[in-house]
Amino acid sequence: MLAVDGRAAYRSYWTLLVSVQMGVLLLALLCPPATAQSDASRDRPVRIVALGDSLTAGLGLPLGAAFPARLEAALKARGIAAEIANAGVSGDTASRGLARLDWSVPEGTDAVIVELGANDMLLGIDPKVTRRALTEIVQRLIGRGIVVLLAGMQAAPNMGAEYGREFAAIYPEIAAHNDLLIYPFFLDGVAADAKLNQSDGIHPTAAAVDAIVARILPTVEELIARVRRKRPT
Repeated sequence: MLAVDGRAAYRSYWTLLVSVQMGVLLLALLCPPATAQSDASRDRPVRIVALGDSLTAGLGLPLGAAFPARLEAALKARGIAAEIANAGVSGDTASRGLARLDWSVPEGTDAVIVELGANDMLLGIDPKVTRRALTEIVQRLIGRGIVVLLAGMQAAPNMGAEYGREFAAIYPEIAAHNDLLIYPFFLDGVAADAKLNQSDGIHPTAAAVDAIVARILPTVEELIARVRRKRPT
């Protein structure tokens, strides 16, 4: 009897051991180690939304020639994995951008390039209104843990010196107050150059978009670096 009981106990022990090992294996398959999860998080493409107006949307250009598409291609050429969604709507003011913020910037977004304000200026909207809308956009994005790059705009000379000064101050002051990356003037090197603008004299040509991308690229690379620094290590 003792021998039989011993063999039975031995078999029970190995059955239990195999069951435990299978359980551990299954758990490892279903729940990879935290280090593996961290590596996957760090390595996945950075998801960026370009939130803007017609300058972002690419009015008058093929979809592939719009700013978000050309910026994504430029980053890829430098070996940087990023997915850039085009959330540009022609005619949008800063207030309209704010009104659609939640559905324009979905969950899972890592960073947003905010390019709004040109239409505010063209419509002569009080800079205080533009400032309030841009401030709320920025603060809501920060509250969601999203890294922000603010693309600045300048007023046309015909808006008057006082309006121009008040409008131009919006962007650097919001950026400084919220510790944001800023690209001071989205149309730097392109505005007022007839060769780089479409027939309306306002919207960039495809060549001008590439010029904008080349100038803003170092700032976008820093935006991506900030995103990666926030990811688990």
